[in-house]
Amino acid sequence: MNIFSSLPGHIQLRRLVSLRSLTVVAQLFALWLAWRILKLELAWLAMLLGITLLAVVNLLTLLRLRSARPVTNPELFAQLSIDVFVLSLLLYYAGGSTNPFVSLYLLPLVIAAATLPAAYTWSMAALTTACYSWLMIYHIPLPQKEMEMDNPFNVHVMGMWMGFVISAMVVASFVVRMANAVRSRDELLAEVREEILRNERIVALGTQAAGAAHELGTPLSTMAVVIHELQRVSSEPAELHDSLTLLDEQVRLCRRILDKMLSNAQEGGASRVQAADEFMAEVLNEWQLLRPAAHYRYKGEERMPGISVDVTLRAALMNLLNNAMDASKLEIEINTLCNGTQFIVEIRDKGIGLSEEVTLKAGSAFFTTKPEGRGLGLFLANATIERMGGTVRLYNREGGGATTEISLPIAQRAAT
Repeated sequence: MNIFSSLPGHIQLRRLVSLRSLTVVAQLFALWLAWRILKLELAWLAMLLGITLLAVVNLLTLLRLRSARPVTNPELFAQLSIDVFVLSLLLYYAGGSTNPFVSLYLLPLVIAAATLPAAYTWSMAALTTACYSWLMIYHIPLPQKEMEMDNPFNVHVMGMWMGFVISAMVVASFVVRMANAVRSRDELLAEVREEILRNERIVALGTQAAGAAHELGTPLSTMAVVIHELQRVSSEPAELHDSLTLLDEQVRLCRRILDKMLSNAQEGGASRVQAADEFMAEVLNEWQLLRPAAHYRYKGEERMPGISVDVTLRAALMNLLNNAMDASKLEIEINTLCNGTQFIVEIRDKGIGLSEEVTLKAGSAFFTTKPEGRGLGLFLANATIERMGGTVRLYNREGGGATTEISLPIAQRAAT
């Protein structure tokens, strides 16, 4: 299949080629029945030439589908018109409007209604009506021949039945394909709309975050100065001095985070490949600095393959670790493994688990169960990991608590 096979016009024309191939086979079979079983004397040469013409057009259309030139509505209408004219030729030599297969005129009309704008559909209706009306006056009557077991009326009824079966099969097949195509298109459009809305929210949040980072610089500097003054003049017990030291470390850490964020913004947030175990060690060390009171158990393999990382992935994992720690209160478990193509991180908390509402809405913007939360951590983590080709899945464990499973594609094997 060529690179143009997914173009809308090419798809419709390819379906028409498939239906026309079946039509050629059905027409040849009908002529064989008329010659062999009914033993009718018809203009075989003219009718076979008409079917041959239709087959040649089909072959040329297959070659045309390899071209990058778009398939337009007039071209599709012209293709359907060829089918109508060949059918009219066959009916002209086989009884005209009295032929039981005259109902096959409805097939190109149905296809036109399903694939073309209204103007072309009405034009096809006018064309088929004109051909049908012309055949009521101009046609070569079917030869009247007594059958050994059937009279002419029974033969006509049998022909009507065959025409109905062919029409029903073609219409059902075509409508099913069209319905599947419409459903696929609607699902794709829904996904695109959802991604656009999510990206718009992320851009808005990024703009606000940049402004907040700039504005936070001044109060953090003021806090650092005040803490240093308190440390210098304080004569209180060592506990207060330790608390001031901790506050000073946290302020310095906030300044480093803001500086790193601004630096990454200037560099464009480029990603790089890093061994997964090294990346996890860096994330956990930085997270421990932010939450010195948090306790966790980590289990993972050494010398893991590389994954594509950037600053947003680091922040996403920290958000997920914070969510698990907030739910667990005491301790969380972190397991990492590789299954060949994916690097998997499992974060297991020891909380009460996920409610039905949380399971349905987790990851939506501004949805949170925390009184002080904003509902952005999991939303941004989902968006970041999906952008990097990964997935986030939340589920309850049988023994209690919830598990957050992050899957990221492996970029390359770590150097040995």
